[in-house]
Amino acid sequence: MGLAPIALFVYNRPEHTRKTIAALKKNVLADASDLIIFSDAPKTPQSDSSVQEVRAILESIEGFKSVKIIKRDKNWGLSKSIIDGVSRVCSDYGKVIALEDDLVTSPYFLKFMNDGLDYYETETRVISVHGYIYPVSENLPATFFLRGADCWGWATWKRGWDFFESDSKALYKALHAGGEIKTFDFGGNYDYAHMLKQQIEGKVNSWAIRWYASAFLANKLTLYPGVSLVQNIGNDNSGTHCGDTDVFTGKLAEQLVQVGDIPVVPSKLAYEAVSRYFKSLRLSLMARVRNKISLLRRWWML
Repeated sequence: MGLAPIALFVYNRPEHTRKTIAALKKNVLADASDLIIFSDAPKTPQSDSSVQEVRAILESIEGFKSVKIIKRDKNWGLSKSIIDGVSRVCSDYGKVIALEDDLVTSPYFLKFMNDGLDYYETETRVISVHGYIYPVSENLPATFFLRGADCWGWATWKRGWDFFESDSKALYKALHAGGEIKTFDFGGNYDYAHMLKQQIEGKVNSWAIRWYASAFLANKLTLYPGVSLVQNIGNDNSGTHCGDTDVFTGKLAEQLVQVGDIPVVPSKLAYEAVSRYFKSLRLSLMARVRNKISLLRRWWML
């Protein structure tokens, strides 16, 4: 099977882009892979210089089979740009590996993506392959499946992306009708359904929540590695949708992750581990809020 092309989405973060590309170039299979870069245009005049700096970096990229740069002539925004880019690449090549400009990959990321795409190409229960897994405290299987889809370094086929539903209202209505909000929210420990509601209300603009909901409602599965092949370096207040936190940072895989020879069913162990991880984040946030309230009360009593 031919290697999947890599769709890389960039905007106005030159240092993040440099690190993302540098790590990607060190990947096994990088020199045999086609790289297609979607560069968004400035949203404001203040963003112009950083966008141009990113585009200058792109012009000097080497180390891949081919490099194609698509420069948007107006600002599309991340959500629209990814939906369009993934759709175009899937239409042209039948499959895609998708990355954003703040994702640093293990040298074995591309190998895992391509192996997963090849192995499960005709397995219609599988909708995608994902390279990131949360830094849970439990030891996870080498590979496993979860219901739905994900967004930090992933791959799919045209047959998988065809399930993408852009209508947030339809997705939210179907979740409620099926009575699966709690399952969708990992046991009620992460507010994914609320995020989908915010998408409807125009408070967020997320392709990712719609991709997850589309796959979840279609009862499709995504393949994950037990140790992450991706680190997100964008949780530093540099992006539009991320704050400043390191709670999602874990160990990066230092060896090849073998694909195959597991049941094509959701992993209860992994689902519960991720649920507990999300619960720990929620409890930690609640504790920080309580501490702030306690400090404020003491301040008012002075």
